[in-house]
Amino acid sequence: MSSEILSTIVVPAYKEKPNIRPLTQRLLDALRSHGMDKSTEILIVDDNSQDGSEEAVNELQKEGFPIRIFVRKTERGLSSAVLRGFQEAKGEKLICMDGDLQHPPERVPQLLKALDKADFVLGTRYGDGFAVDPSWPWYRVVISKGARLLARPLTPLSDPMSGFFGITKTALKRGAGKINPVGFKIALELYVKCGSSSHEEVSIFFGKREAGTSKLTGKVMLYYLVHLFQLYRYQYPMLIPALLVLVLAFLWLLVSTLLGWNSNKAKLS
Repeated sequence: MSSEILSTIVVPAYKEKPNIRPLTQRLLDALRSHGMDKSTEILIVDDNSQDGSEEAVNELQKEGFPIRIFVRKTERGLSSAVLRGFQEAKGEKLICMDGDLQHPPERVPQLLKALDKADFVLGTRYGDGFAVDPSWPWYRVVISKGARLLARPLTPLSDPMSGFFGITKTALKRGAGKINPVGFKIALELYVKCGSSSHEEVSIFFGKREAGTSKLTGKVMLYYLVHLFQLYRYQYPMLIPALLVLVLAFLWLLVSTLLGWNSNKAKLS
């Protein structure tokens, strides 16, 4: 591995052992084709899976792959895993992607190049010529689009729910002390809290999971709604009080109207 690491690809993982080798091989092939393999490292942040992930990474290291693993013994959660990976990263350019091969490794070089022009880059499913794997369940498509619409007032990003994104360490530092690691989608959290000055988007084809199980649950979706509420309160601090005033004003108007209607009815009778 080169002593000068310019970029780090962070892969948060839990029980993703079957995907580690194919993901690493595809990443290295893509990076090598753009001359980026010597300046890029792959960092797996594993939430103590105990499924053979550490051994899989050790084997890849012996074969010369630029990969390492950081195992968290006490912490859990996707967003905090991403942030820990960014903290442990050696590169200035930071890329986050899932370990289940739904995010195409072949697009990573484009994301890295985009960080030469902007401090935030997004792998979007909704850019020009966007496509989602036809085998994706219809309810996942509905959930994705609905969640995207709910987040749009917070950001100009076309796919704010994407977990395939990149940010520079310089931009990340602007969010120090403000970032909430409990958020459902850390990309949205970072874009809002780090005050990105410029962003780029790279269109991707969102594939199906190759192995393992999906992490999307009803509990996760509830956390997302709570996360959205927190971000709206951060971005628009007067929004919640204003909505409360509007609701109270509507109730007052409704009650006044009903009282007036009842009074006029009594007079007529």
